Amino acid sequence: MDFVDSCGPIPSEAGCARPSPVPWCAPGRQAAIEAGTATLAQLTTLGVGGKVKELVVATTEEQIIDTVRAADAACQPLLVLGGGSNIVASDDPFDGVVLIDNRRGIRVPDESACGGATVSVVAGHPWDDFVCEAISRGWAGAEAMSGIPGSVGAAPVQNIGAYGAEAADILALVTVWDRARSARRMLPLADLKLGYRTSVLKRSLTDPNAGGGQTWGPTGRYVVLEVQFQMMHATRSAPVRYGQLANHLGVEIGERVSSAALREAVLDLRRSKGMVLDYSDPDTASAGSFFTNPIMSEETAAALPEEAPKFAVQNHSLLDSVTGTGPQIKGQIKSSAAWLIDHSGIGKSAKAPGSTGRATVSSKHVLALTNRGGATAQEVAELSRYVREHVRATYGVSLVPEPVAVNVAL
Repeated sequence: MDFVDSCGPIPSEAGCARPSPVPWCAPGRQAAIEAGTATLAQLTTLGVGGKVKELVVATTEEQIIDTVRAADAACQPLLVLGGGSNIVASDDPFDGVVLIDNRRGIRVPDESACGGATVSVVAGHPWDDFVCEAISRGWAGAEAMSGIPGSVGAAPVQNIGAYGAEAADILALVTVWDRARSARRMLPLADLKLGYRTSVLKRSLTDPNAGGGQTWGPTGRYVVLEVQFQMMHATRSAPVRYGQLANHLGVEIGERVSSAALREAVLDLRRSKGMVLDYSDPDTASAGSFFTNPIMSEETAAALPEEAPKFAVQNHSLLDSVTGTGPQIKGQIKSSAAWLIDHSGIGKSAKAPGSTGRATVSSKHVLALTNRGGATAQEVAELSRYVREHVRATYGVSLVPEPVAVNVAL
């Protein structure tokens, strides 16, 4: 089934209300694309970035592959965009090709009562539209990731996740264009080497081993074309794994609720943190959670204050669908980036010393860095460095920025 791009409110499906407006309709975005004058500031949710030398809006897989091959043959920089929700781009002009995957479409190659649903989604499809469709069709496993902006193609790259769920829980297969081999390939779950907010797709940006002997950027070796999910038939959610979400729902960890109810609870929590896109709210002019939760050794975690959050790290690629838990990764502890930032003394609405205040920490959640209007990429980068240095000086923990940096040092 195909979905039409729209800048208006999206109607509710049975049991699933969709937020409005949709990410694709940042003010001036569509007009600038049609005029061929779009800047990366207009193509990203953070709203920073310079002019684009060449912009291609692809509506077919063949067009995507042809554009990537031509850019690589000409040794031009390539940036593939979905929703632009995880990008911090330099204010300087981007001297290369920006490729927007504007495809929409979900198909179901196989669906059975016992085996569940095999669902294939083109990479350009809006992630939250897919989540909403899954809930409406009775496919379980994605509901806790409601409201995450961006496209389906980003899901395996970042191994996106929220409220105890990760894309790894439901991923089965990713179809990619392999730039190193100049070939279309299918990568099964084991080959993706998924970890917390990472994958072999993402590591190819900076790791020559993942990149086939070289590094790639700002788009990695693998351009995602289609993502296949394996999902259970259920109108009840996967087990609730996140304490804040369980409290909001009034249930215990491990309980299940209706998928639609869990979605609404997740959206409520995300809205309270400025994490559901709303172009009238400057707190949502961000790249979402700017820092990943730090994963550290048991020895480093032991040096943190006793009250600091400390969680075992689970392998979501081996998740038990009944219990909602996976095997623990020995020797690794995850803490909370938000807790470390907040308790280091950097509060909501904080800004870097001496800055204009156009780039600040969100007024709703310390994990988001926001563009209050007219901020430059350099101002966002200065704020990122200020937060990182403050946390490192206080706790000895180096926070890792989550967004993809395009010609800017975070």
